[in-house]
Amino acid sequence: MSDAHDQHESPIKTPGQLIVAVLAGLLVPIIIIVLLIKYVSSGDVVGAGSNAQTPESIVARISPVANEGYTFKDASGPKVLQSGEAVYKMVCAACHDSGAAGAPKFADAAAWGPRIAQGYDKVLAHAMTGLNAMPAKGGNPDLDDVEVARAVVHLANAGGAKFKEPEVKVAAAEAAK
Repeated sequence: MSDAHDQHESPIKTPGQLIVAVLAGLLVPIIIIVLLIKYVSSGDVVGAGSNAQTPESIVARISPVANEGYTFKDASGPKVLQSGEAVYKMVCAACHDSGAAGAPKFADAAAWGPRIAQGYDKVLAHAMTGLNAMPAKGGNPDLDDVEVARAVVHLANAGGAKFKEPEVKVAAAEAAK
């Protein structure tokens, strides 16, 4: 038989070559990783020169969403009646700013003219009970009748009416206190 299959030659012949091969096997991947990290991090930094990393910006980004635009109220406390403008912005503006579903636009005298001609009581009745696509009280049943009346006066007066701001009844005023 031949001993040819036992004849295996290695490129590493001395212990010095073995040490160099082991060190190369460890150091080459580490050097490649370090160079890749340097390459990736050497590009332009997005947001450089902006104030995105200031403490105020960071606090604004991580603050709870519920803190923005919500006013917490005490349900057991007295009801505070809102102004006509506040009710308009909160409830009515969604349709009356854009004219959605045939709603007369805010401050559009031509659209409000026929409605104003019907009188304050008729316009208020339509706002309270709803008309066509508009739900009663603009879809917010939590609104007090005085708040709806104030919103009607605000809308109609912007359209050319000269309606008077509704009076708050004494009993309602005492209940609000």
